[in-house]
Amino acid sequence: MSALQNRQVVLKSRPVGIPQADHFEIRAAPVRDIQEGEFLVRNLYLSVEPAMRGWVNAASNYSRPVGVGEVMRAFTVGRVVQSRNADYPEGAVVMGLLGWQEYAVTDGSPVRRVVKETDLPLSLSLGVLGLNGITAYFGLTAVGQPQAGDTVVVSTAAGAVGSLVGQLAKLQGCRTVGIAGGELKRRLCLEEFGYDAAIDYRQPNLEASLAAACPDGVDVYFDNTSGHISDTVIRHINRRARIVICGTASIPNWEPWPQGPRVDRHLLNKSARMEGFLAFDYENRYEEAIDFLAPLVRSGQLRYREEILEGIEAAPGSIADLYEGKNLGKRLIRLTED
Repeated sequence: MSALQNRQVVLKSRPVGIPQADHFEIRAAPVRDIQEGEFLVRNLYLSVEPAMRGWVNAASNYSRPVGVGEVMRAFTVGRVVQSRNADYPEGAVVMGLLGWQEYAVTDGSPVRRVVKETDLPLSLSLGVLGLNGITAYFGLTAVGQPQAGDTVVVSTAAGAVGSLVGQLAKLQGCRTVGIAGGELKRRLCLEEFGYDAAIDYRQPNLEASLAAACPDGVDVYFDNTSGHISDTVIRHINRRARIVICGTASIPNWEPWPQGPRVDRHLLNKSARMEGFLAFDYENRYEEAIDFLAPLVRSGQLRYREEILEGIEAAPGSIADLYEGKNLGKRLIRLTED
């Protein structure tokens, strides 16, 4: 048995709605010896995602809920420190679903990619060169299908995904309109992420502000929120508009089923399309997205923000803060310097 001790964040109780710190606990367990075909990863960074709410709730979701007593499902980036697997030699950097823990013994099945962009900060493989970048790239290009001259509206436009969507749409010659919460994030959309217009959804006249920002209507709507923001945007869609459903951050709980405006008539009258999107549907094409995004990061054409929390102790309360809008940029937890 290895002498290494592994601190892990496990799900203590099943939340209803947004998970809070007291739904988790930190425990220590010995790291077991690796077997033939396995390797040991020392995690460097843990990711914090809005999607984690769905991963731990009992409500119907696209993946099996994390079990009570199990290590919290999470994307991580780490370095292989021991190996009995020729595909993952010692020293390799891997990104995958290795969980909120300091170490992970694996056969490679949770690994999504071997990180080759080692000239860039490894933390980026969980953000702009990870799930966030992949989500923005395929959600916009494969589902939104923007054309030069289109008006593209993005909710949570200053967030880890939304900020990238806006920049990628600009690179394709689109007019971009960001919707964010608060004046600071509204300014970030304009000054840092290059949106043509930005709206604070908390102000009382969202409808009028959106109409002024989109005088020619909306061709693509990248929806990270659902709720009243989306109800407002959908009233302004153009014929053949494409609506990308990426997230539902504004809905605190999906049981009972939330009630709201019905979108059917808008979609019918405009021959518009609304499509749900999961980055996991594009797993066999991740390298395509990273190969496109990495040169843009290196050249400074694609800007990003990171918010790094220190130590595994920061993990339990880190999801709830996302839903209160406290983060600025991609939220990460740093376990150790590489």
